[in-house]
Amino acid sequence: ASPRNGRHAPRGHAAARLYVTDHFTAAGWTVREQPVEVRHRVGVTDAKGPRPVWPLAYYRRLTGTNLVAERGPATGPALLIGAHLDSVKESPGADDNASGVAVLLELATVLAEMNLSKRVILAALDLEETGHQGAEVLAAELGDQLVGMVCLESVGYYSDVPGSQKLPRRVRSLMKEPGRQLRPNEDRGDFAMIIHRASSTWMAQRWAQAAAATAPFLQTMIVRDPRPTGWRGRVLTALLPVLSNLDRSDHAQFWNVGVPAIAITDTGMLRNPNYHRPTDTSDTLDYTRLAAVTAATATLAISADSATGRVDETVY
Repeated sequence: ASPRNGRHAPRGHAAARLYVTDHFTAAGWTVREQPVEVRHRVGVTDAKGPRPVWPLAYYRRLTGTNLVAERGPATGPALLIGAHLDSVKESPGADDNASGVAVLLELATVLAEMNLSKRVILAALDLEETGHQGAEVLAAELGDQLVGMVCLESVGYYSDVPGSQKLPRRVRSLMKEPGRQLRPNEDRGDFAMIIHRASSTWMAQRWAQAAAATAPFLQTMIVRDPRPTGWRGRVLTALLPVLSNLDRSDHAQFWNVGVPAIAITDTGMLRNPNYHRPTDTSDTLDYTRLAAVTAATATLAISADSATGRVDETVY
């Protein structure tokens, strides 16, 4: 957890990439670098602070590097598990998103001990903080090979204090289920949220079941994106911008190319007061629950048949 950003902290970024590559390689995964380059793009700012005055930014040229590791059969449908490596300017990014990368690294170790009968891909994605450009490039390359994608986005911060979980009033009115679950729990930020669409319902349900089986103390909240796919969904987002919160990580780029995807998150700025700040440090994280996120994700990876989406119940 230290600033790592190709534009603002290139040395830290390079060191983080090397660390991840060495870990993947030592665990026995085949690793490759995927260059990312986009030009003349409107994205989001990667400046520090949770609420920039103007969140959009124009980039004449953006470059980065995705790290892609594979294991299992060389061909065939694959399950992709990804976490973005970059942080915003001047933030150590412990929760956002060293926590997701930590899960990814532990998955590399755990899954390497399994005789995987299905293809699994782990990806440390770049340029998430500027608008998910790294995920866009990887989704374009692998989209038709994937049965599903799991996005690990800020998964390490939890609070048992009543009122610690925020939820915009507009979201509560549009999506009734989160409010129903939060009210009896006095709005505590003690759960992992699973965001999904209709195509990835099976993944969301199985992840929640895996969490209940492997770590019953980790509460989960399943939230379905209410928007239709395609242009109708884009129109609804334009009319109700609060729904864009459901797109705020790399999973959205896989939705865009028709890949079933889920995002696992602690909800970031809706809970963590250190979001995008210099105070997003390792000592603020809950490592017991972070390990539980890892266990649930590993269970999903080894139980889900990547060709059909069916699940081997005996794994639980």
